Amino acid sequence: MEEKAKKITGEIEISNSFFVEIKNSASSVESLKNKLSRAPVDNVSLLLDLIMGGGVVLRASDLHVEAEEEGAKIRARIDGVLQDVFFLNRKTYENILSRVKLLSGIKLNITQKSQDGRFSVSFPNTIIKDSRHASTETRKSAEIRVSTLPSEHGETIVLRILNPETLADLESLGLTLETKQILEKEIKKPNGMIIVTGPTGSGKTTTLYAVLKKIRKPEIKIITIEDPVEYRLGGISQTEVHKEKGYDFANGLRSIVRQDPDVILVGEVRDLETAQISLQAALTGHLVLTTLHTNDAAGAVARLQALGEQAHNIAPALNLIIAQRLVRKVCSCAVKEKVSQEDYQKISKEIDSFSPESEILKHQGCPSCDETGYRGRIAVFEFLVIDDEMENFLMTNPSSVDLKKKAQSKGMKTMYQYGLLKVLEGETTLEELERVVVE
Repeated sequence: MEEKAKKITGEIEISNSFFVEIKNSASSVESLKNKLSRAPVDNVSLLLDLIMGGGVVLRASDLHVEAEEEGAKIRARIDGVLQDVFFLNRKTYENILSRVKLLSGIKLNITQKSQDGRFSVSFPNTIIKDSRHASTETRKSAEIRVSTLPSEHGETIVLRILNPETLADLESLGLTLETKQILEKEIKKPNGMIIVTGPTGSGKTTTLYAVLKKIRKPEIKIITIEDPVEYRLGGISQTEVHKEKGYDFANGLRSIVRQDPDVILVGEVRDLETAQISLQAALTGHLVLTTLHTNDAAGAVARLQALGEQAHNIAPALNLIIAQRLVRKVCSCAVKEKVSQEDYQKISKEIDSFSPESEILKHQGCPSCDETGYRGRIAVFEFLVIDDEMENFLMTNPSSVDLKKKAQSKGMKTMYQYGLLKVLEGETTLEELERVVVE
């Protein structure tokens, strides 16, 4: 009888000296291209160390290895935008593919259907000197989520880099004083539901983990159910969905409620059963944090109703709905320009006090930002607070449009208005805001 294959994961260990070399000579996309072009193509381990180390140094969220007729193209998603990095010849691509599959526990002989796996990349964090001046290397580890997909010319690989260094604190999310005060007030409540909405890649998980980091303490029991667990946080219990074992969000949530938690994080509400259990938990003494895929804050209520939940169950459970997107931060190479008449018309419609003589930043490009004009990202938010008045309004079963109008009448800023404030503060550009947020 054939022995059942064991699920294994691997690790790439990047040495201190090699990581320093990458940071010094491959700290931009262009310099990483040059470094890869000089690397020996037959040394697969070295190449993969360089690719993964370069991804960490460049703050890439994903690396794409896309099969083509002559080989494969490597692209990196940096600040939400894909950039070409390098082209591998056919043999090198096949060797890299095999190496990644081995590391991530993916079957080598299956090429015609998608597979998922994972491995980790260990890299130096800091060098600590003791009293005798000896150096001790401390290390961090980024988990790499691997997805392979068959394509016309071979398998395409996507490597999601989950670097713990990218985990933000509440203070570094880009909240205004007003929204920070709202969030801090809501996360202190002992029960109710906070929903964070937005498309894939809009930073929902980052926001929720920042909340968990803020509220975790020994006297509070926090349990999460995620698909999958993206980052490990000390001091909380994290569980992962295993559909093949019958442990989905609904079943897992039922078990979690019996564990006497104070705070529950549900990775995503995807079905009626999960929605019902989550809302019931929020009504019975638990603070529930979760996510939905909707375009704006008001759409979260319609989404719950589309799953089959009723307004009279939703309204009393909700505390706060946050919609968000990520926009790129403008680089220091940007220049100030007097606002154009067209841009003035756009901004003054949303912000009454805006002057036609104001200056806003225009992106340029320099080696520091890989000539993109941007470096790093910040979130733009929409905060819909469910107070007693809004709860009563929700009970009337309003449309998303009416709910948004009601929230705006009570002072809610839309994501576009929030983003315009970031433009006026010099943190991003109007072009970038309009690329990401459609008003």
